[in-house]
Amino acid sequence: MFQKILIANRGEIAVRIIRACHEMGIRVVAVYSEADRNSLHVKYADEAYCIGKGPARESYLNIPQIIAACEISDAEAIHPGYGFLAENAHFAEVCEASNIKFIGPKHTAINQMGNKANARRLAQECGVPTVPGSKDVVKTVEEAQETAKKIGYPVIIKASAGGGGRGMRVVHTQISLPNAFSTAQAEAQACFNCPDVYIERYISQPRHVEVQVMADERGSICHLGERDCTIQRRHQKLVEESPSPVVDGEMRRRMGDAACAIARAAEYTSAGTIEFLVDETGSFYFMEMNTRVQVEHCVTELATGIDIVKEQLAVAAGEPLSFKQEDVTLQGWTIECRINAEDAERNFRPSPGTITKYLPPGGPGVRVDSAAYAAYTIPPLYDSMIAKLIVHGRTRISAIRRMLRALGEFQIEGIATTIPFHRNLIKHPAFVRGTRYSTHFVDEWLAKGIDLGPA
Repeated sequence: MFQKILIANRGEIAVRIIRACHEMGIRVVAVYSEADRNSLHVKYADEAYCIGKGPARESYLNIPQIIAACEISDAEAIHPGYGFLAENAHFAEVCEASNIKFIGPKHTAINQMGNKANARRLAQECGVPTVPGSKDVVKTVEEAQETAKKIGYPVIIKASAGGGGRGMRVVHTQISLPNAFSTAQAEAQACFNCPDVYIERYISQPRHVEVQVMADERGSICHLGERDCTIQRRHQKLVEESPSPVVDGEMRRRMGDAACAIARAAEYTSAGTIEFLVDETGSFYFMEMNTRVQVEHCVTELATGIDIVKEQLAVAAGEPLSFKQEDVTLQGWTIECRINAEDAERNFRPSPGTITKYLPPGGPGVRVDSAAYAAYTIPPLYDSMIAKLIVHGRTRISAIRRMLRALGEFQIEGIATTIPFHRNLIKHPAFVRGTRYSTHFVDEWLAKGIDLGPA
């Protein structure tokens, strides 16, 4: 096992990894920007090094500075967390070339699965269903029109290197396709430095269901069941739960087998997530793979009792998975709400600033992953998430009631947060039913002018 690792990240995920390392007897090196000098991950680490100014490009995306901090501190490995450099194949390759263990998949797997068109093609080769669409990257408007005509409107144009809803355009008619195609290409170039796009048939009312996989370097691959991430706003996840209300045992087995087949074909190691769309008939289709630990990994941890971060660390050190597929069962029900520093009444406007009061909930079945504390100032430079509130109950209804209780206890003052929004959402009849909403539910609900004040 490693003696010391560096965490190339910040915020709650850095704190989460530090806690796992300390329980395993591993010393931790933190890196931080000037804006994060007083951050919790800096306080909890055994060593900490400033790697640049506040903007991410000058700090958390600064590969030479991160490698230098690793070498100066004699850290043996780097955990990238999620976001920033976590799915950067070049960074993983630089770590490998510098004789530093990258706690994640090989750079070749990141490259292959990071390009959505390539990942889609691999899924097809594995016999995993994919949404009807182009076989490869679409280069011209004429080719786009031909593809759309063949698969039928509406279609969706997606950036091959994309994520987070960027570089995506839904097209309902042939007339609007040329402008949407050029706009998607331009946005893909601006956001991901790659203009490549592909086209799929647009599923109008999908569920978003993803499968967690874990693979060691000895050939063992297991899935840890599914998470339902359908509750989104503008393609950004807000609430996640496990199991999914629309997945039964047989479907779970088929989705799990499909996810493991894709991971095996990509020669994947470490934690990863295969994301699927589920249509109104219950058919599922491969969408993409995230080659890192997910924000919502803790949902699966509470559902299965398996510590995903500790498994990542052990696998990177050459150890086998601590479990077999037959050991994995989903117990009870787990729900997570992402608590962001945003004002929902003002179109979710970011609300950076100083937290004057911070009182997290507790009690049975409640977990809070956060790097916030009273008097902490949230900088405007990074993601707005303050905390992840995760609850576990014996049934879905008991988990919903526990979440409402925990949201009622959670007190954050000095800034606007999405806690009132979540209290309204979690008790909404459509969410309580669990089976009759799609990824468009929140946007449609908000479009009706719903009062988002205190529940």
